[in-house]
Amino acid sequence: MTLDGRLLSNVSVMAAVVEGGSFASAANALGLTPSGVSRAIARLEGRIGVRLFDRTTRSLSLTDEGRLLYANINPLVLGIEDAVTLAAGSSGAVRGRLRVNTDAFSSRLLLAPHLPRFLAQHPDLTLELIAREQLGDLVAEGFDIAVRFGEPPSSSLVARKLTDSRVVTVASPAYIARHGRPAKPADLAGHACLQVRNAATGQPFAWEFQRGRKLVKVPTAGRLLLSDPGTILETTLAGICVAQIKAVGIQPQLDSGALVDLFPDWPDERLPLYALYPSRHLPAAKVRAFIDFVMGVVAPAAMPAAKPGTRR
Repeated sequence: MTLDGRLLSNVSVMAAVVEGGSFASAANALGLTPSGVSRAIARLEGRIGVRLFDRTTRSLSLTDEGRLLYANINPLVLGIEDAVTLAAGSSGAVRGRLRVNTDAFSSRLLLAPHLPRFLAQHPDLTLELIAREQLGDLVAEGFDIAVRFGEPPSSSLVARKLTDSRVVTVASPAYIARHGRPAKPADLAGHACLQVRNAATGQPFAWEFQRGRKLVKVPTAGRLLLSDPGTILETTLAGICVAQIKAVGIQPQLDSGALVDLFPDWPDERLPLYALYPSRHLPAAKVRAFIDFVMGVVAPAAMPAAKPGTRR
């Protein structure tokens, strides 16, 4: 198939449709009419001989063939944009729309307090921070980057490890005053322990403690089963229960004494934080800027790398 300017133009229109979620959004972004976008997609479909989108009056989604094509062309389209930016002498320009896929903990407790600073640093950037339980298909859904805890799945995505976070067992001073402080993990059998729902299984996470190579699992019980990180934090601060939480998201509460690390002598239960983005030679300036931003957020609470423990 001969590569020509019209083919490249139609491919760019397809990328804009996926990123915008509709023909109208793509038309607005490209300065075209919706009918012009529709004609470009029709020309591309005719050129390659497959249907790329399933379209109704209410919805728009990629076909399997469209998803495969987009997964392969999107890094190339973005690479062309970066090459043009570099040639223009403004490789540091951070502009446009940045779509970030993350988990609720990272969104609520890790990133949200620092977003005003990031937006102030990049006034030409629009940020979409989407919190969801599962990673999903990063490329097909038009995300630029994902920031998530846990070992990344095997895929074509670039996985850059940002930090390891301790998983700490905490309680408020008020809880300790009423119920006493457990001296060792096994003592938690007599305490109200907050259960956190595992999105993958629907069951509570197991409570584990690691010190060097020693790994201990402790049965716990409690009347609360939660999944929202904000609710988990507020409930623990209110003195209702003991909880296990990633330290990187609650460092201010630990530093102020609002929460107490009950077992500092069990420091090696950890969970890695990764940035995931489509594989290509030159990440977009906006992606690089967001990674630098996250690194700046996690750096104060970063700990020496260790073997990950339980997935909290």
